[in-house]
Amino acid sequence: MDIFTVKMPNGSLMPAQESDRELLKHVKVGQVCRLQLSRVRNYQFHRKYFALLNLAFDYWEPPEHGKGSAWREKIPVEKNFERFRRDLIILAGYYEATFRLNGDIRIEARSISFGAMDEDEFEELYNATISVIVKHVLQNYSDDMLKSIMSEVDLFLAQVEEFDG
Repeated sequence: MDIFTVKMPNGSLMPAQESDRELLKHVKVGQVCRLQLSRVRNYQFHRKYFALLNLAFDYWEPPEHGKGSAWREKIPVEKNFERFRRDLIILAGYYEATFRLNGDIRIEARSISFGAMDEDEFEELYNATISVIVKHVLQNYSDDMLKSIMSEVDLFLAQVEEFDG
């Protein structure tokens, strides 16, 4: 059972909403419970991460030898955001390695879904992704320059959210 709580100034944890309060009614006063703590991810930060990915994707150009080519001379090869996103996650060090049926090793990007990655790990991924983008895409930038640009994007996203709300 998942119960969402809010930490209070006195250090206690209180139910975050009425449904959580109802679930806690089944726990007796003084009863010890085991909680697995994870901070709920910040949706605004998730949007900022995708804004970072979109910025990098817009600037990224595939290598010259790949432009206009076709796979096995039949299927045209195109720039693809999902592949780009997964490759950045892998290069940032967030991947799983598995064996394929033929014995080759396959590297898969880890899921960045809210349930698969908590806020702390997502923040580490964000910072690692900035370094990867600076190294492979925006090579005339530094990590600090890109973080500064993304701070401006963050302010813009907050204003849009305020306007929409």
